[in-house]
Amino acid sequence: MTETPHTQPMQPQPPDSAFEPYKPRSPEFRAAMDALRGLRQDLFHDAFAYRPLPRASTDGPLARRLPGRLREYAAWAPRALVGAGGLIAMLIASDSEMNGAASNLGLGLLALVPVLLTMVRPVGAFWLSMAATPVAAVLGSDWDNEWPWLPGSFACHLFVLTIVAIRTRPRTAAWMWVLTAVYGVMAEAGFSSGHYFGSDTMELLFLSALSLLGVTVWHIRSAARREVTAQRTVTAHERSRRTLLEERTTIARELHDVVAHHMSVVAIQAEAAPYRVENPPPELEKAFVTIRENAVAALTELRRVLGVVRAEDYEAPDAPQPTLADLDALLDNVREAGLAVGKAVTGAVRELPQGVELSAYRIVQEALSNTLRHAPGADARVEIGYVIGGLGLRVVNGPPPRPALVKPSPGAGHGITGMRERVSMLNGEMTAAPTPEGGYEVTVFLPATATGGEA
Repeated sequence: MTETPHTQPMQPQPPDSAFEPYKPRSPEFRAAMDALRGLRQDLFHDAFAYRPLPRASTDGPLARRLPGRLREYAAWAPRALVGAGGLIAMLIASDSEMNGAASNLGLGLLALVPVLLTMVRPVGAFWLSMAATPVAAVLGSDWDNEWPWLPGSFACHLFVLTIVAIRTRPRTAAWMWVLTAVYGVMAEAGFSSGHYFGSDTMELLFLSALSLLGVTVWHIRSAARREVTAQRTVTAHERSRRTLLEERTTIARELHDVVAHHMSVVAIQAEAAPYRVENPPPELEKAFVTIRENAVAALTELRRVLGVVRAEDYEAPDAPQPTLADLDALLDNVREAGLAVGKAVTGAVRELPQGVELSAYRIVQEALSNTLRHAPGADARVEIGYVIGGLGLRVVNGPPPRPALVKPSPGAGHGITGMRERVSMLNGEMTAAPTPEGGYEVTVFLPATATGGEA
């Protein structure tokens, strides 16, 4: 006997709209929720968190002009200003002839404490000022004052709004202003009576709006200034780095030309040397062949490694690289540009490695160029000393004349960097600093050995 399976009754199908995908809320609803989250984050979350007022910087344009002792006191200027504002609010609150001494003291403290609290708990100071306002209205018996802020409460709340806005961000200041407006409207609608002279809510909102607007503009300017400073720092760093790389590339190109020239000479001389000796032994011929092969291999490797630093349109100079022998022509050139420069040579003049000669020439050239740019009209002097183990250079210029006929035209400020790179490449030493007379001095020592006989 076969059992027939029990058939479930057909369930009614839900309408198509029941399984439609979830539709996001409207933009207005999302904006309102974001606003409420911002309100909770700015004025309710950690409202009484401890945030001490930092000391002022002593590097500002005004603080730098103060003497040492006053400059230290200038760091406490923000706290002094807040304290002064609190005392002003206290004096305004306690200056009432219709209240007793105890009431005036209480009103003065209610106006003073919120202002002072802004130095350690800014958001909590706002809430304390809001709470102190109705308490002050109850303690005060001067019914001719405006409602809902008595004069002391008016000054206290205005100070608190301004100080907290300075210490927080513009969005927090906007929320404080909105809550102040809500409190003023509710106080006027529900608790005002004919005993009061009038409402001062609009006056407080207007003055606080002007104050908060000024603070917001100050915040925006400060943020823009910080952004510009950061961008300038990054730009200066990148410019310095790019200049350093360009200088290293130039040095590598010059070394490539110098070393390649010498290696080519070695290869040619090694190839021609066997023909200069009659019946050379096979060992000598084999040695010269090995020297030539090594020179050619080294030259090929040098061109492969250092050749990558050349630009696509770079062409090796036809003329040889300058040396100290060409220094007189350089001095004549700068004299024609208006720089009175002298030259002094000490020690036994001798031929130095071409890399040292080239670097020394470039250092003198850059130092004289800096003199033309930074101290036009000043005198300069170039001193070259051939000493045991190296070459000494000293380029010094005097102060520019006063008044100067030609204004200085400072460059990017990377000439010293290029000179240091050249000196560092040769394991030398360099100092560059102003002189006591108001000029500038560059002193360099380049270690080197002679390549030829002494002159």
